[in-house]
Parts: sequence; structure tokens; C-alpha cells
Amino acid sequence: MQPTFMMADVEVVATYELSRMNRVVLENLIHRIFGAARLDIEIQDRFGRPVRPKEWFLVPLFIIDEAVARIKDQSILDYVFDPKTMALVKARQTL
Repeated sequence: MQPTFMMADVEVVATYELSRMNRVVLENLIHRIFGAARLDIEIQDRFGRPVRPKEWFLVPLFIIDEAVARIKDQSILDYVFDPKTMALVKARQTL
């Protein structure tokens, strides 16, 4: 178990290795792909202050696996996650 930034225990269910990629670019890409699935929640931190996590997404593990594979083969650029269909879809299909 590893603590989250909120100091709660988590169970690691998958790890991925991506090399030769800028971590800021990767983070921005993840936010773009999964933005529609961001958890809209406000919780209190350990000091009682309200926090709205920006890094929490409601996405099935098999979609994350597919996204990582597409990041590796560089086919991810045209895709976003559609929470209604629970699938990665071409970005223009969700407009």
C-alpha cells in the first residue's frame, strides 16, 4: 500500500513504463484525454481545508491500458475518453 497525497492508503493495481516522454506533456495529455471523467468532488485535507482534486478520474482499468498503449504507439492524439460509451473515441465524435 502507498499513501495518496491525501494520506489515505491505496492499492496499486497497475504500473506502466513510458520512456522518452516529458512528464508535463504526459500529464497535460492525460488531463485532455480523461477530462470528461474527472471526479467532481470537494473533500477536506488533513487540516480541514477544502480540496478539489484535479488528478482523480473515473475510468476503467481496461481504458487506461488502452490509453497507455496508444500513448506508446503515438495514436492517442486524436482520442478522448467518452464516459457515456466508456470508450476512447475520436475527439471529433464527442463534439
